[in-house]
Amino acid sequence: MASDTKQRPVYVISIAAELVDMHPQTLRLYERKGLIRPGRTSGKTRLYSERDIEHLREIRRLTQELGVNLAGVEEVMRLQHELDDMQDELEQEIERIENEIRAQVAQPLPALGQTLDSKDRPVYVISIAAELVDMHPQTLRLYERKGLIRPGRSSGKTRLYSERDIDHLREIRRLTQELGVNLAGVEEIMRLRFELDANRGRLENRIADIQQDITERMTRWRELPAPPHSHSEADDTSE
Repeated sequence: MASDTKQRPVYVISIAAELVDMHPQTLRLYERKGLIRPGRTSGKTRLYSERDIEHLREIRRLTQELGVNLAGVEEVMRLQHELDDMQDELEQEIERIENEIRAQVAQPLPALGQTLDSKDRPVYVISIAAELVDMHPQTLRLYERKGLIRPGRSSGKTRLYSERDIDHLREIRRLTQELGVNLAGVEEIMRLRFELDANRGRLENRIADIQQDITERMTRWRELPAPPHSHSEADDTSE
């Protein structure tokens, strides 16, 4: 798979540092902070992959261009690693299920329902949502304009917030008040959170589609007419 190539550890630390215009000691610091996860040779030499290089360039962009502090960068990269792991999990799951299809699984798998998650159901008007997260309603409107939250709308265009929106607002408050992350950093973090939520939904739907495909294939396979009985070789050569 293409992602396998991006994950292959190939660059020693001196080359990786040169590629991203950083000092090798900076790469070691970022590793200790958990921002990057280089591989190791059998002799414990660090080896960096193309994905590690992309992450290092993203760290440089966050710190140098957006002025995000290290706490904010740690949040961004933690979410980025979650996205990477989810992508790997998706590819492995698809490969596993496709192997089952090729092996002609005897029993169909149940199709998963694709109902709306209860956490995504818009239920709170802005005054209640603001009270739940101890913020001013105007702050919620600001965060919406910035794309940090995405409340639903009633038929009359009234904002309605879901439990997931409340979780996101509490996370924004934690980032800004406890970790001191600036608004640019919060925007990056929330963008990744939305991407994670969307990827989880796509993963579930993709698996459901594949499972449904298995079910339909197995149903058609079982409904095929049985092959006609043929004479044995002994009968064919009895004359």
